[in-house]
Amino acid sequence: MADYLSGAAVNTSKTPLKIVIGADTFPPDINGAARFAERLAAGLVRHEHEIHIVAPAYNSEHGTFIETHDGAKMTVHRIKSYRVLQHKTLRFVWPFTLKKKTDEILRLVNPDAVHVQSHLIMGRYLIRSAKQRDIRLVATNHIMPENLIKYSVIIPKWFEKTAMKLAWRDAGRVLRKVDFLTTPTRRAADLLETAAGVSGVLAISCGIEASKFANATPTSNKNPRILFLGRLDYEKHIHNLLSAVAKLPPSLNTQVEIVGDGGERAALEAQARELGIADQVKFLGHISEEELPKAYERATLFAMPSIAELQSIATMEAMASGRPVVAADAMALPHLVHDGDNGYLFEPNDVDMFADRLLKVLTADKKELARLSENSLYLIQSHDIERTLTIFEGLYRGDIDADKTSDDNRAAYLEPIGRLNARLKAQVVLMRKQALALREASQNLVEKAEEITEDAVKRAKEANAKVKKSAVDAANKAKSAVKEVAERLRSED
Repeated sequence: MADYLSGAAVNTSKTPLKIVIGADTFPPDINGAARFAERLAAGLVRHEHEIHIVAPAYNSEHGTFIETHDGAKMTVHRIKSYRVLQHKTLRFVWPFTLKKKTDEILRLVNPDAVHVQSHLIMGRYLIRSAKQRDIRLVATNHIMPENLIKYSVIIPKWFEKTAMKLAWRDAGRVLRKVDFLTTPTRRAADLLETAAGVSGVLAISCGIEASKFANATPTSNKNPRILFLGRLDYEKHIHNLLSAVAKLPPSLNTQVEIVGDGGERAALEAQARELGIADQVKFLGHISEEELPKAYERATLFAMPSIAELQSIATMEAMASGRPVVAADAMALPHLVHDGDNGYLFEPNDVDMFADRLLKVLTADKKELARLSENSLYLIQSHDIERTLTIFEGLYRGDIDADKTSDDNRAAYLEPIGRLNARLKAQVVLMRKQALALREASQNLVEKAEEITEDAVKRAKEANAKVKKSAVDAANKAKSAVKEVAERLRSED
């Protein structure tokens, strides 16, 4: 068996699996849960498994489609859905129509395992259908009920605390039925066990393909730039970021890029104007996957003021880009950001402390910035997507050592960065150089292919021109010959 804790190589000799992934949100939705489901599915396809996604339709078209996500083709079963009134992008499926659909899909696909991404509508009914067919069940929780309460129009303020307790209890009742229950970090697992009353939750990182975000641009505060990437919704506390930026010395001329969209965008734009920093803040909306690494590369640091992150893929991407992170000391963010090592933590909602931590990075010297950057690169190594895929493949087969998985990144999390020796730091730098070299080689191959294509087109044109010229020459010779013969005949007459 593979050593899942160390991330040993996948045993590709095993028979490919058929996996159904159920997701209440899936691309083109843009959020952490949707991105994880997409990258998990794409990674499993590249490992030669047959993947079926069950998700809400993102428009009026519903049915079964072959879609390409993260460069991989997969079957996506889109269920008729309706927009959540209080949210710009989220959609839901009417529960009374879903039971029949999930039964039908599982009957047709007959999967080896079902992996749901929440206990909500899609996950709930897939779990029911899978239990009836005795299919192995895996669930990953990305949800905090606290984040959903505000989208409800029927729950009064005075009932919210009770509603959250009931929501957690409901989550536990549903998730207790699965064979393996996971969440991205140990802290998130502890919360789920305590609040939902479940046990044995496995902490498995969402994982990222770190090489995609490697860049050759060192962290610099010459032109200080802060980046935030995520949904523009209240629980992200982006208003605290704007308030903190307004407290920074005007002489720094700090620029802010906010990537993403959501229900709070208009309010945040208004806040920036009120604070007198509208000219420093750019709201970029959604950007393409190709533009994403460039956004991290432009940044001096990444800011994550959210208080509700069960992991934070965006923070991991920033770390893979070698960027320091300033984050709220809440939920799973301390799992990624080690205060004083690869960035700084601040007390949630403490704007003065937030501003102070931002200033520490923005005014740090070159050597200090390099240290923070190297530590980000070191810490991200335990979140490699291949390790995540290996663990989940084990869960789907039912042959994993749960004891090894349950401690997920605990060793890396507890190890003080100060113990890193020169050799380890050199390894980090080497790995980054190798990733950059691969990225450059890939780009060179693309350019070479383009050159070959251009050359082929050029040669084809030249050959065509030669053929045309030969044809014209032959026609002219034929004309001359005919003319000569005609003249000879006339002279003989």
